[in-house]
Amino acid sequence: MAGIYYHIPFCKRICAYCDFYKSAELKYTDAALERMHAELEERKDYLSNEKIETLYFGGGTPSLLSTRQIAGLLAHTRECMDCSRVEEVTLEANPDDLTPRYLAELRQAGVNRLSIGIQSFDDECLKLMNRRHTAAEAERVVTEAQQAGFDNLTIDLIYGVPGFQGSRLEESLERAVALGVQHISAYHLTIEPDTAFGRRMARGNFAPVSEEVSEEEYLKVHHTLTRASFEHYEISNFALPGFRARHNAAYWHGRKYLGIGAGAHSYDGNERHWNVSSVKDYIAGAAPEAEQLTPHDKFNEYVMTRLRTCEGIDLHQMAALFGEEHARMTLKNAARFTAAGIMRQNEHKLFIPPEKFLLSDAVIAELFE
Repeated sequence: MAGIYYHIPFCKRICAYCDFYKSAELKYTDAALERMHAELEERKDYLSNEKIETLYFGGGTPSLLSTRQIAGLLAHTRECMDCSRVEEVTLEANPDDLTPRYLAELRQAGVNRLSIGIQSFDDECLKLMNRRHTAAEAERVVTEAQQAGFDNLTIDLIYGVPGFQGSRLEESLERAVALGVQHISAYHLTIEPDTAFGRRMARGNFAPVSEEVSEEEYLKVHHTLTRASFEHYEISNFALPGFRARHNAAYWHGRKYLGIGAGAHSYDGNERHWNVSSVKDYIAGAAPEAEQLTPHDKFNEYVMTRLRTCEGIDLHQMAALFGEEHARMTLKNAARFTAAGIMRQNEHKLFIPPEKFLLSDAVIAELFE
């Protein structure tokens, strides 16, 4: 099984925290879409012999596209590839782009899962992050999406925002749960250099929360959502039973995927490919770059991606893929983490319990080859 990712990099407004490739030059939207259609034709054999299971519109702000443009990309994809087994078609959306009519047309176009970028239910926090919507608008569009027939909704939240700890975070979480969505992605704020927050921090006007606050907020998110019957199945992702994000699981479990659009990445099982992070150069036909993965690279990626999930590392699978010695050394190197309660072993599974996911980077670095 494999997935296709469409990167729509355009944004009306650049959020203060965002480090993804994006562009506010909306005048290039039509030309970029034309190039995406051409790329679909050029790379239609990239996932040869693979059944496509998931389609995902990410960004940027895919909800800036018209439903006609979205339907056009989906229809062209079905012409180029075997999409007979597609079960999940996700579109990332900003709340202020969603209207009842737009939602109804998305359903008609074949989108069956929405990922709504709410980030917070605190209006002051939204203003700080330079978001375009209010908390009330966010709640309204979730209800309207449900009324339009969307029964697989995920919302994004950001925690670890300086000045918005304690009861303010708790209120956002409670309002999120009360909406009756099936999936919540909760990300700790990371302050990257090439963002508004990063530039403010460089000037001494902004600072990340302390490690103690980070841990406190992480555990608040974990406990609040798991008490509400959400499964904490990946570092930043929580799902009600049966509603894990199938497309994202492809990344965590090493499956193949094709990325279409400026800045999009692809993986064919042996190489990674990525398109130029420039709308103008992409439109001009710049060829993707490529990186051949060595056995060493593949092993480290296996460790990194599997330990992001609640299932963790399957030592039998690791031995089959990389050899018994790798599995033996991994178990040996993990011993001090299992002794400290940071990792657990259950028969042939080696994993980090979700309440300890915040420590995963340190564990993963120690288990790298």
